[in-house]
Amino acid sequence: MIAPSDPSWQPFAIWLISLASIALVLIRPKRLPEALWSTIGAGLLVLCGLITPVQAGRAAGKGLDVYLFLIGMMIVAELARREGVFDWIAVHAVNAADGSRRRLFALIYGVGIVVTVLLSNDATAVVLTPAVQAAVKAAQAEPLPYLLICAFVANAASFVLPISNPANLVVYSGGLPPLNRWLLTFGLPALVSIAVTYFLLRFLSRKLLNGGMERNLRGGDLSSAGKLTLGGIGVLAITLIVASLLGKALGAPACAAGLVVTAGVWLRDRHVAVDIAKEISWSVILLVAGLFVIVEGMNQAGALSAAVSVLRHMSEWNTAGSALTSAFGIAFISNLMNNLPSGLIAGSAVNLARVTGPLRDSVLIGVDLGPNLSVTGSLATILWLIAIRREGQHVGFWKFLRWGVIVMPPALVLSVLALLVGPS
Repeated sequence: MIAPSDPSWQPFAIWLISLASIALVLIRPKRLPEALWSTIGAGLLVLCGLITPVQAGRAAGKGLDVYLFLIGMMIVAELARREGVFDWIAVHAVNAADGSRRRLFALIYGVGIVVTVLLSNDATAVVLTPAVQAAVKAAQAEPLPYLLICAFVANAASFVLPISNPANLVVYSGGLPPLNRWLLTFGLPALVSIAVTYFLLRFLSRKLLNGGMERNLRGGDLSSAGKLTLGGIGVLAITLIVASLLGKALGAPACAAGLVVTAGVWLRDRHVAVDIAKEISWSVILLVAGLFVIVEGMNQAGALSAAVSVLRHMSEWNTAGSALTSAFGIAFISNLMNNLPSGLIAGSAVNLARVTGPLRDSVLIGVDLGPNLSVTGSLATILWLIAIRREGQHVGFWKFLRWGVIVMPPALVLSVLALLVGPS
C-alpha cells in the first residue's frame, strides 16, 4: 500500500479520491459503467493506505441487506420485463385513455405510483420507462411528459413504504421502524409528495398534452408466464409488507421472493433462470458496495463527525425550522453527490447523534424526494436517463433542472409540513 508520508494530508486525499469517484459515477465518461468508478475509488482508498482492507471489508459488509434487496427487486423487475408485464400495463393504460393525452398522463402517473411503491423506484426507472416510451410512441403522443412522470414519481412515491426505495434501508440502517409506525409517520407526507408532484408536472405539461392520439393498441393479452409473474409480484409485495409489519430486515425476504417467483416460471420455461441471470445489472451491486467503502473513507475524513455536529445543533432549534433545514440540506447535498452516499452518511449521523422524531424523519424525506431537482440526484434518475437515451430521447441537465426547480421545492416543503402535523 502507498501511505502518505504526512498524515495531515490524509483527509484531503480521501476527499479528493471520494469526490472524484462520485463525480465520475455521475458523469459516466465514455459511457463506462458507473460501478467501475466507485470500485476504483474504493480500491484507491485502500491502496493508498487511507483506509485498511479490514475497514473496507466491514464497510462493504454493511450493505448486505441492501444488496439482497436490490437482487430480489432486479430479479422480479427483469422477469416482468421478459414476460411483457410492464408492456401489457402500459398498453392497457394507453387504451384506457381513449385518445386523451390528459387521461393518459393521469393513468401512467398512477401506474408509476404502484410500481414504485411495490417494486421500488429503480424498477420504475429501469423497466417501466421503456414500456411507457414504447406505448407512447405507438400512440403517437408527445413523449416528454410521460417520460418525466417515470423520473419524478420514482422519487416522489419512494417513501410510501420502506421497500419503495433502497435508500430507505440505508438511512434506517440501524433498524427500520415497523410498518404501522412507518405508515403513521410517512403516510400523509407521501400522499402530499405524490399529489403536489402530480399537479405541478401536469401544469408544466399542459401545452404538451393538447391534441389526440392513437387508441386501441394491440398487446392486450398476457402469456401464462406473464400472469404467473404478475401474481408473483403480488406475492412479493405481501411478503415484504409482512416483513415490515414484523420489523424484519427486507433484503433476505425480497431476494427469496424473487427466487421463488422465478422458480415458478422456470417450471414452464427452463430458459428463464439463465436469461434473467444474463440480463440483471450485477454491476449495480459493485456500485453500491464501492459507495459504502467510499463513504467509510469520507466519514474518517470528517464527514460523519460534521454531520453529527450539525444535527445535534439543529436539534436545539424549533421543530419546523430544524425539519425544513435538514430536509433541504440533505436534498441539496444529494443533488451534488447523489442520494445514496449522502443517505449513507446521514443514516450514520442520525444514529450517532441520537436524533429522533421529525428531525430524523425529515432527513429521509430529503434523501428520497430531494433528488427530483436534478438528473444527478438519485440512482433511479440516472438509470432513467440511460433508459431514455437508448431509445433516442435526451433530457439534458439544464432541461431537467428547469422542471425540477419548480416541482421539487414546493413538494418538499409541503411534505415536511405534513410530517409535522402527523403523529409525533
